[in-house]
Amino acid sequence: MLVPTFNRPVYLAQALASVLRQSYRNLQIIVVNDGGQDVTSVIRSSNDKRLVFINRKENRGKAFSLNEALARAEGKYVAYLDDDDLYYPNHIERLVEALETQTQCQVAYSDLYKVCCRVMPDGARMVLGKVVEVSRDFDRFVLLYFNHVLHVSLMHRRDLFEKTGPYNEQLDVLIDWDMTRRLAFFSDFHHVCDITGEFYSPLGECDRISVQKRKDKNEYLRNALTIRTTRPPKPWLKIKDMSIVLLADRLDKQAAGTLGSIWRYTYHPYKLFLPVPQVDIEKLKSMVPNIVPVPVDPSASQAGRIDAALTRCDGDYIAIVPSGLDIADMWVEDSLHALGDNPVSREAIELDCSTDTLWAAVLRKSDLKHARDSFPNLPIRQSLKAAGITLRRPRPQEIPFQFDQLLEEAARTEKEGDCSKAGEIFEHIAACYQNQLWMKSLAAGAYFKAGNYTKAAELSREINRRRPTVDTLLLEAKIRREEKDFTSAIRLLQTAEQILEGE
Repeated sequence: MLVPTFNRPVYLAQALASVLRQSYRNLQIIVVNDGGQDVTSVIRSSNDKRLVFINRKENRGKAFSLNEALARAEGKYVAYLDDDDLYYPNHIERLVEALETQTQCQVAYSDLYKVCCRVMPDGARMVLGKVVEVSRDFDRFVLLYFNHVLHVSLMHRRDLFEKTGPYNEQLDVLIDWDMTRRLAFFSDFHHVCDITGEFYSPLGECDRISVQKRKDKNEYLRNALTIRTTRPPKPWLKIKDMSIVLLADRLDKQAAGTLGSIWRYTYHPYKLFLPVPQVDIEKLKSMVPNIVPVPVDPSASQAGRIDAALTRCDGDYIAIVPSGLDIADMWVEDSLHALGDNPVSREAIELDCSTDTLWAAVLRKSDLKHARDSFPNLPIRQSLKAAGITLRRPRPQEIPFQFDQLLEEAARTEKEGDCSKAGEIFEHIAACYQNQLWMKSLAAGAYFKAGNYTKAAELSREINRRRPTVDTLLLEAKIRREEKDFTSAIRLLQTAEQILEGE
């Protein structure tokens, strides 16, 4: 159990108390004071032999603190708690149980309450509401793009660090996502749909690193791009690599612009192969990571440049990209997702930004090698066709983030006032995708706003039987009141009040 802390002695005492109340007792609790206020008295007052206290006088940052704690960690599993958050008593037990008996995954995570609060002048937190803001099932493609797993809710095998490497101490924001993303190279994640803790979200100014460090947009972007281009050592058990071959006659301003756009907008792991004349390689000065220069004759054709790069490419997929291509967010991932989800071999997926003059596509390395070995004298597209490899665009149902697009559509529909339609969309998402509890909760709320109390009651009661939350308890209480069942309404409200008061 790793608990980094900095200048939050009162909150730390509450966080540690929640750890010491854990029903799972076989714990090593490592607290690292990252050069902040002295918290020795908090540690002593806990009076627990399981506590390991690292009292560093110098502020070195969260990543350094986590690595320092990991060097002392002895357990089979690692869990995390920020100094201003809380575990419920079953948190560790529930995740250990899942990893030991319910899944082959080496990583598990639970759901948490987001606690909206007002910080009082004396530092006390007045709770204003608790909501399960996200209860999302694991999606690796999504996790590569943005973090949907809170670190406080996470537990994983300690020996995974032998594959991922330590925390990146050059990062000062998104530190958690960097590690979570790397874990996804080697294991699936098991989602435990229980609420086992809470994280705090103060109104107004917030001292959280994740909030403060977002204010400098350039520095935030630097951190995000560093994370997106991080490649842990192979072999990767769960992610297929991509090689991008950039076709440019010379390393000119246009090629440099395309390089920069690839770096900024690509989030799937990749290496970029640049087949250019030796004179351009000698001039290559770029901050763009993961570039592999491939020397070619200045008179080499596009096919010749691809053939030269192909001898060096080590990715499972190859993206052929001409200099000057119009690159924006999701420029290659849509086609890559279509190819990865497609069991049919011998297909190449053209990029949406591909044109007749700037042709771009993603294909399996094995298919491209077969085409080039079989028809080396033909141009690229002709060799693919001659080898029986079909060229096509991604189909609508193959585009990633369909869940997110539907979720956005439902939220927009509800905001525009068509709450019945929004409820139907939320239910459709629950039926066709994952995240059933989360989506049914949103559907129940939408139906209630639409005046469809029957449907709202059906869904809210189902959810409260499985996993009640403050929102769903309040919603069912409102419905019971409409039905004149005041006894049940009071009981539901009392349960919601107990949750809000931390009981």
